[in-house]
Amino acid sequence: MAERAGSDPSDSNEAAVPSNYELLTVIVPVYNERVTVAEVIRRIRAVEIPVAVEVIVVDDGSSDGTDKVLSALGDSTVRVLRHTVNQGKGAAIRTGMAAARGDLLLIQDADLEYDPKDWPRLLEPVLSGKARVVYGSRFTGERMNMLPLHWIGNRFLSLVTNILYSSTMSDMETCYKLFDRRVLEGITIQSDKFDFEPEITAKILRRGVRIYEVPISYAGRELDEGKKITWRDGFGALRALIKYRFTRIDP
Repeated sequence: MAERAGSDPSDSNEAAVPSNYELLTVIVPVYNERVTVAEVIRRIRAVEIPVAVEVIVVDDGSSDGTDKVLSALGDSTVRVLRHTVNQGKGAAIRTGMAAARGDLLLIQDADLEYDPKDWPRLLEPVLSGKARVVYGSRFTGERMNMLPLHWIGNRFLSLVTNILYSSTMSDMETCYKLFDRRVLEGITIQSDKFDFEPEITAKILRRGVRIYEVPISYAGRELDEGKKITWRDGFGALRALIKYRFTRIDP
């Protein structure tokens, strides 16, 4: 399902053309995921896709022994970067983006909610020239049902996005966001926390770039299982959506 923000079909960002992508950079922000991060890296290494992959793991000041696990995982394809103190998911992603060498960028959480087996679904629209930005939707694919509060919050934020930016997205808050790196040129990300998601979405949509959605699987966890985003982050996302709709942003 393709989503677009603008209404001018002649927009230069509107048409995606097939491109010879060579390298996918996967950015893995990690904070206190000692139990799951090794399995995520194992799944990443097991995926077969038609482009080369570099993995950048950003340990965002973990204090639970995650750093020791990561020390054993780094190799020629997995680079581990570290923040000395916890700064937030957005800050970790910015660090990963600054170090990325790929012409494609993908965000991968380290908590096993998202399965790298879905990467081929995300890549197909980009590699075939249908899109330059692809989001994986948790609401159109196989999933473990969320608790009602999380479901309502996610759907509400997607609805607000659609109203403010003239889109028809089903899942703005998804972790799985794949970008042709050229789309991000000139965009400065300011968010340190979970408001990275609405900020990057808002700035892409305001440029008139299509966001293409594909269904993904989802195995959500809850707070007692280590989930870190809370209802308070929902208010931050709402503020970000309004802010970036009505204030001047990057050219």
